[in-house]
Amino acid sequence: MKIIINPNRSEWPQVFKRPTQTVGDIEDTVNQIFVDVSNNKNAAIAEYTSKFDGVSLKSNVISTAEIENAIQQVPEKLQDAIKQAKQNIETFHKAQKTSKVVVETATGVDCWQEKRPIQKVGLYIPGGTAPLFSTVLMLAVPAQIAGCKEIVLCSPPNKQGELAPEILFAAHLCGVTKIIKVGGIQAIAGLTFGTETIPQVYKIFGPGNQYVTVAKQIATKYGVAIDMPAGPSELLVMADDSANAAYVASDLLSQAEHGIDSQVILVSTSKRLIDDVSIEVEQQLEVLPRKAIAEKAISNSKLIYVEDDATALEMIDEYGPEHYIICCKNEDLYVDNINNAGSVFIGDYTPESAGDYASGTNHTLPTNGFSKAYSGVNLDSFMKQMTFQKISKEGLINIGETIELMAEAEGLQAHKNAVSIRLKDLK
Repeated sequence: MKIIINPNRSEWPQVFKRPTQTVGDIEDTVNQIFVDVSNNKNAAIAEYTSKFDGVSLKSNVISTAEIENAIQQVPEKLQDAIKQAKQNIETFHKAQKTSKVVVETATGVDCWQEKRPIQKVGLYIPGGTAPLFSTVLMLAVPAQIAGCKEIVLCSPPNKQGELAPEILFAAHLCGVTKIIKVGGIQAIAGLTFGTETIPQVYKIFGPGNQYVTVAKQIATKYGVAIDMPAGPSELLVMADDSANAAYVASDLLSQAEHGIDSQVILVSTSKRLIDDVSIEVEQQLEVLPRKAIAEKAISNSKLIYVEDDATALEMIDEYGPEHYIICCKNEDLYVDNINNAGSVFIGDYTPESAGDYASGTNHTLPTNGFSKAYSGVNLDSFMKQMTFQKISKEGLINIGETIELMAEAEGLQAHKNAVSIRLKDLK
């Protein structure tokens, strides 16, 4: 990992540059596949599955028999672990339910807000080098709590044309209504337009590689909503000389092993800790099964020394990390003053892995600095907030003239008339 000492503010954008391609580099490919899937449906899906995943499928829909077979393959202890994680995720997301808001804004003018579930949602579950069955829980659990009627899951098949049994077990456990063996850009296109076997949905959720992230952004051009731009994983750790270097190194590597385009950063007010973490990273890296992947991600990562807390806070907010770990004596300072982060982990015994799996918070989070404007997935992500109003005769008399004056000033006579015709009958 590269060590950087007191970078000048003018250097921060370069220091924090993500190891990702720009949208422009990928957009032409995404648009081409979108047009093909829109026109040719399953035929195009099959072609891209063969090209990118190296497998030809008789059917891309998971059958009941495949689910039953998958359940038998998942060890009982792992089933129990998945069930415990599901319970914690349910507990946290059920607590996010809110009652409707009712207010009388003026005498006779009643307004209220209620939530309704998004009826059709698509969940994208990355496969590739690490099939993320935990993401099934993070997306399907709140979708089920929200009351979504159709929950469609897409995930890329392996070379044998199968999905990981853990993904199928988790999907079945969480009430997913349809499971499709399709990944990448073609999966997002399928959910956007619908095909003979893939239902068209109203909103698409889930992380993915750079191509999937851009595909989700392109999907919005066709009227499909997305949770957020969630691309390659990233982590920033803020630690001082009170931190445990071995713990910090293990957290950095836990994210580095996600993929070669992941990025991990340590910001510290202690040069000694930076040196100790650098040594620990090298030692722990040697024994990782995914060493080759983590090693490439580490090459994109930084150990940054700053002299004071104020600079550190400003730097962290500017970066806007997906995951943010605080291991400092004065942890309250860093908790209370952070504005831009997807999810925050506090203290020596709160590894980021806990949020990835079983603490209960959601791990589908904004990356690439999007935490400055986006929230991570939560219960409200699967719901719409609808407003209602009912105005009595007295209420219309109370606000009628206000509406008339404003409509007339905007030059919208029909708007004014819609009120005036009623007020005339009330006099």
